[in-house]
Amino acid sequence: MDQDNNSEDESVGPSEDPSEEELPCLPPGLSDGEAMELLWQLRSQRRQASPELPETVSILTAPDGSILYLVGTAHFSDSSKKDVATTIRAVQPDVVVVELCQYRVSMLKMDENTLLREAKDINLDKVQQAIKQNGLMSGLMQILLLKVSAHITEQLGMAPGGEFREAFKEAGRVPFCKFHLGDRPIPVTFKRAIAALSLWQKARLAWGLCFLSDPISKEDVEKCKQKDLLEQTMSEMIGEFPALHQTIVAERDIYLTHTLRQATRCVEAPRNAQKVPAVVVGVVGMGHVPGIERNWEKQLNISEIMSVAPPSRFGWVLRTVLKGVMMGMLGYACYRAGGSLGRTLLSLPAVQSLLETLRPAPALSQQGRDL
Repeated sequence: MDQDNNSEDESVGPSEDPSEEELPCLPPGLSDGEAMELLWQLRSQRRQASPELPETVSILTAPDGSILYLVGTAHFSDSSKKDVATTIRAVQPDVVVVELCQYRVSMLKMDENTLLREAKDINLDKVQQAIKQNGLMSGLMQILLLKVSAHITEQLGMAPGGEFREAFKEAGRVPFCKFHLGDRPIPVTFKRAIAALSLWQKARLAWGLCFLSDPISKEDVEKCKQKDLLEQTMSEMIGEFPALHQTIVAERDIYLTHTLRQATRCVEAPRNAQKVPAVVVGVVGMGHVPGIERNWEKQLNISEIMSVAPPSRFGWVLRTVLKGVMMGMLGYACYRAGGSLGRTLLSLPAVQSLLETLRPAPALSQQGRDL
């Protein structure tokens, strides 16, 4: 059974720049109620009854008659951006839901050039931030995945997530349209993925990600929008890392289905507060579309895929050894640098941040353990 999880179904306000929203100028002297009614009627006029939509759009219906237009995308694709814009303009939705969480929302308001720089620039600060946010092993795995993203970015000259920025921009142009973040928080996904892999699988995965160098073309990216090719790729990944597919794809299919169903509920018309079926546009990677379609009418238990198991004793020993090695290397560097230079080195912000990362968590008191 679905459980309410409103805290995870984040909303983001539309663009504050009125010139980008293209909302009509209202006649002066209207009351709030009259203005809302006028905008409601305008959106109804713009909404197409039988829209011609791209082939990448699937249509799902909720029990109350609300409709979900699910746009399957490739994350590095200009054509996906056009599909998203076409769909939102045609159906004039009440809600737009995208495959992002609060930890990745910054990409919505960055310009393309900034995102290109950020995607290519993996520095010490990013490594430290990833480790602080996700823990040592999950943080390092996130950095490796960022390296993969940077590789694709460099090959294509295109920043990731263009379809989400397009959805954010177009949602701001639709009266009364809300914008929701529908994906599971990325720290939960990484921690569950790492916990599901054996030590040997972690080593194989890290090795493969470290030495990824295959050339990628825009034609290859567009092929990702073909369901048959994508399902073949998924099958290959299941064979090599079934646990990884379960946590990164299948579990997120369930979570996205849950947030999309939460959004696909009746809305109130401003004139008489009467409940009317909602129109929702979901923007997700094409790899999630089959799973969302399969789960759409199933009973879901979100709590099962939100829990994170405590680290194993082996993981604790490994982290302790790595921390000791890093502390020893830092101490030796300070010794070799000399007293005054060593103190200067220790005062650097990057080193201070690293020391904070390496510092062990404080032990719980007996009272805290008993709670």
